[in-house]
Amino acid sequence: MKNKRYLAGPYLFWSISFVVIPLLVVFYYAMTNDEGSITFANLAQITTQENLKALGMSLLLSFVSTAICLLLAYPLAMILSSKNVNQSSFIVLIFILPMWMNFLLRTMAWQTLLEKNGVINSILSFVHLPALEIINTPGAIILGMVYNFLPFMVLPIYNVLIKIDRDVINAARDLGASSSYTFLKIILPLSIPGIISGITMVFVPALTTFVISDLLGGGKILLIGNVIEQSFKQNSNWHVGSGLSMVLMVFIIASMALVAKYDKEGEGSSF
Repeated sequence: MKNKRYLAGPYLFWSISFVVIPLLVVFYYAMTNDEGSITFANLAQITTQENLKALGMSLLLSFVSTAICLLLAYPLAMILSSKNVNQSSFIVLIFILPMWMNFLLRTMAWQTLLEKNGVINSILSFVHLPALEIINTPGAIILGMVYNFLPFMVLPIYNVLIKIDRDVINAARDLGASSSYTFLKIILPLSIPGIISGITMVFVPALTTFVISDLLGGGKILLIGNVIEQSFKQNSNWHVGSGLSMVLMVFIIASMALVAKYDKEGEGSSF
């Protein structure tokens, strides 16, 4: 039994090297200035008008994209869970197949599709329909978020739905419960862990993204992820960038606490 403890050694080494130490470095830069003195000025940068606007826009687009993902993912997950094992496995494979492609390439593909002289507008022009003016708008960013993060909403919900005992559903229907009543009183409550896990897995990356807003927003729509990226890459100000990153950690920790409360057995995260 004691020897088995050493099997966790590689995991502990990996976690300390690539999780704990980087977080400590970010925390150090967030709480210090160029002279190495402790300061809260970096955290206070979030209160500037530009950064508050970027944070507000990030929260808004993240909420909208997460809501759209949920509305699309739940019916799809229910359809998949009603299929037999072979059918559902094949459909899930087809659905997650685009995830095997690089995230940046997937986003650039949408940029090619949506741009003014892109594929979609070329087809619309060919059939004499008005052009689609969506590139470099919040709508394009939401579309990119939904496309990239939708599988992360489908899989946790699907994972929970397939674990629901069909005898419970059949018993409710045998007792005279309608399909809507069965859904509201049995299926939906039992799928809450998957919903919460899916919301977290979509909302957090949507809140922190900067690639999608860069490519599909054309740099015209500044999200908090873009502000942090510019602080590190363009301004070379690691202190402000780290301070803003620590502020975003509040949302990530809140999401983790939400998952821990409603998905205590990890049903929605093991797929």
